[in-house]
Amino acid sequence: QVQFVESGGGLVQPGGSLRLSCTASVSFRTNAMSWYRQAPGKERELVAVIGSIGGTTNYLDSVKGRFTISRDNVKNTVYLQMNNLKVEDTAMYYCYSRGVASWGQGTQVTVSS
Repeated sequence: QVQFVESGGGLVQPGGSLRLSCTASVSFRTNAMSWYRQAPGKERELVAVIGSIGGTTNYLDSVKGRFTISRDNVKNTVYLQMNNLKVEDTAMYYCYSRGVASWGQGTQVTVSS
């Protein structure tokens, strides 16, 4: 079963930055890609979406202006640049695109002083 593989998470202080990466062993260059997150005790929420060629992006209101989704179709990788992180951004982050691969293990982002 092919899964997405996320990386780049970690522990960071409020105001800090992290860059998440996501790849898979199958190509997703023709698919829109999304980043989701799930905090303890909360439902998974959609954070950002990018079109197949990267021209269209959409964001959760609470991350607009702080997070940037991008992709490199040559490397078959999608990124989430997260700046000015807040405590409420703490969650497990996943990338996903229906029909491409299964949910991966995610990468943990913890924002704490």
